[in-house]
Amino acid sequence: MMLKRMDNVGIVVESLDAAISFFTELGLELEGRAMAEGEWAGRVTGLGDQRVEVAMMRTPDGHSRLELSRFITPPVVADHRNAPVNALGYLRVMFTVDDIDDTLVRLRKHGAELVSSEVVQYQDVYRLCYIRGPEGLLIGLAQELG
Repeated sequence: MMLKRMDNVGIVVESLDAAISFFTELGLELEGRAMAEGEWAGRVTGLGDQRVEVAMMRTPDGHSRLELSRFITPPVVADHRNAPVNALGYLRVMFTVDDIDDTLVRLRKHGAELVSSEVVQYQDVYRLCYIRGPEGLLIGLAQELG
């Protein structure tokens, strides 16, 4: 059996509205928003009876999705948002953008801040940076050159 595709990356947030606004500004499209609750959902996650508000965001090319989740019950039990870039586990999502400078201007209006003090160029291939987005989420931005 062959792998067919990667469906999505999931991120747990405190404010679904703020996260949707940020990722919409980045260029993702809100595909849908719903409540996942009850015993069936808890069987998937192993959390038991749960209530989670979920928003699915889609990249413009339609190939990738970001699932944003806000847990109502059970409450969130850990916070990894301020982990440094060399921490184990989920770290960041990287997006390719047309114009990294314009993207930074737009995302700063949603609270984004550069992790480093600059956008760095890798050879003649990419301009790259990490930002902290809503709630401190680590997001990578890349602009292809040439």
